[in-house]
Amino acid sequence: QVQLVESGGGLVQAGGSLRLSCAASGSIFSINVMGWYRQAPGKQRELVASITSGGSTNYADSVKGRFTISRGNAKNTVYLQMNSLKPEDTAVYYCNAEGVSYYLGRQNNVWGQGTQVTVSS
Repeated sequence: QVQLVESGGGLVQAGGSLRLSCAASGSIFSINVMGWYRQAPGKQRELVASITSGGSTNYADSVKGRFTISRGNAKNTVYLQMNSLKPEDTAVYYCNAEGVSYYLGRQNNVWGQGTQVTVSS
C-alpha cells in the first residue's frame, strides 16, 4: 500500500515563508502527477499546484508567483515552497499522488493525512 507523509506546516506571520514536503513510500516504481491541495474551513478542497513526472507544473491563480512546486531527485517526493504568505492561505494542505505504479500494482489516487498551515495577519 502506498502512503504519503507530509511535513512542514505551521504558524507563520503574513509575508513569511513555509516549505511543505511530501514523501511517498511503498516500493514505488513511478508516479505520474504529484500535487498539493488545500481546504479551508467551510470551503471545498482546491488544487494549489501540481507537477508531472516530466516536470510540467500547474498553479492556482491565487498562488502564482508566490508558491513553487518541485519534485525531488528520487521522484517520490514533492515540495511546495510558499512565499509571501497571506492570511487567506490558511488551510489544511494535502499531498496527492496520481497514477502510482508500485510493486503490488497501481493506485490511481493517493492522499496524505494533511498538514495545517496558519498565516496570521
